[in-house]
Amino acid sequence: MTEVGDLVVYGAGGFSREVAQLVRDINREQSRWNLLGFLSDDRGTWGANVADGPILGGNEWLADRAGRIAVALGLGSPAVKARVVRALGGLRVAFPQLIHPSVHRSSRFDFGPGAIITAGSIVMTDVRLGAMVTINLGCTLGHDCHVDDFATIAPGANLSGHVRVGEGSDIGTGAAIIQGVSVGAWSVVGAGAAVVRDLPPNCTAVGVPAKVIKQREPGWHERP
Repeated sequence: MTEVGDLVVYGAGGFSREVAQLVRDINREQSRWNLLGFLSDDRGTWGANVADGPILGGNEWLADRAGRIAVALGLGSPAVKARVVRALGGLRVAFPQLIHPSVHRSSRFDFGPGAIITAGSIVMTDVRLGAMVTINLGCTLGHDCHVDDFATIAPGANLSGHVRVGEGSDIGTGAAIIQGVSVGAWSVVGAGAAVVRDLPPNCTAVGVPAKVIKQREPGWHERP
């Protein structure tokens, strides 16, 4: 019999509610998690209810229970995910891998702690996902794709085979990345963009074909 573990969702916005639903869908297949509620950095929200669960508190609430409760990141922004993980670095926090029961995935698939794959996505053979990667609704990842730590793939995005998405990159809704192309670390690909050539780190690219319209300084994501 599988042991049921206590879990909280970090965040109290729209994607946090989706993650809570993902946990409930997993539990319908097999009871796995006791969803206690949500955590938020906004003290003004503490005690409120979100998606039938309470906002329990923030880091302090978790610190008092370190080592006993798992945390799922209900956060879409790669930069925010990275900041939260850094803030929790001194605690003994487990970040579970959460995959919706409807996801079609290869038996040859590797993914890191905190990775989340939501409903309707397809993950093919020899795909590797790093820690805290988010694959949102209805995405496709072709063979040999590598998605590095903290990256987020928004709903309906399609990655062909041998695509590399760098650390902390944010791939917009409905974007398409063709075979063998790389997106540099901490870059943003706009919604509906078609990426047909490699993109550098720390850029924003939009359009069909995708063109770089903005270049940020390295480390931009570490600033508040």
